Amino acid sequence: MPELPEVEAARRAIEEHCLGKKIVKSIIADDSKVVDGVSHKDFEASLNGKTIVAAHRKGKNMWLQLNSPPFPSFQFGMTGAIYIKGVAVTNYKRSSVKDTDEWPSKYSKFFVELNDGLELSFTDKRRFARVRLLDNPVAVPPISELGPDALLEPMAVDEFHKLLSKKNLGIKALLLDQGFISGIGNWVADEVLYQAKIHPLQSASSMSIEVCGTLLNCINEVIGKAIEVGADSNQFPSNWIFHFREKKPGKAFVDGLTPD
Repeated sequence: MPELPEVEAARRAIEEHCLGKKIVKSIIADDSKVVDGVSHKDFEASLNGKTIVAAHRKGKNMWLQLNSPPFPSFQFGMTGAIYIKGVAVTNYKRSSVKDTDEWPSKYSKFFVELNDGLELSFTDKRRFARVRLLDNPVAVPPISELGPDALLEPMAVDEFHKLLSKKNLGIKALLLDQGFISGIGNWVADEVLYQAKIHPLQSASSMSIEVCGTLLNCINEVIGKAIEVGADSNQFPSNWIFHFREKKPGKAFVDGLTPD
């Protein structure tokens, strides 16, 4: 599923191309499974005429700040993806909508046209994403329940070690707990543990402060590098296990590493 680097790439693309522009048209899917808590017509009415002033992210969630509330919020789920017509935005491979497909895609759940003609769409093929309209996205679930953002709120080694010492579960399971640290999913967890040479099933409470320091460094390096290349997996370092896990879907990896 899209993880912190992919969602951050989407946020940065919106920040670069959409800020300061007015929404002149919106189409919200009539899909109550994805569009949560508001009718598609009320959602559209709340957007038209508003200006996008910022794009924010915490963990795997993103929201657009408009010139007045409420704000659209996106929980990417398994296959959520942002598209900006005419702009290259890196998407998780399993989310991809082909350039030759209809526009907006039949999978589009949120579509807006801006006053300069630019068009933005959030798609979801498998309908596990959630699109919400919220007055204050950070004050309500799921964002209010998230732990520190793995990029924006890095932990100190001492703090990290102290927290891990209280957790009697495998370290990969803990990294995937969005209430503990937000933004890390399967591929990032596999990558940082592989690079840190830590078994995914090792108990978090058994890790020394030195091992915790190595793990924190790997989290920062993996996420930092992925963001540096715009979450384009073709540009990930050749020694990353990511390339192997993508070529061998469905097969178990050594040392307990598992595919999405």
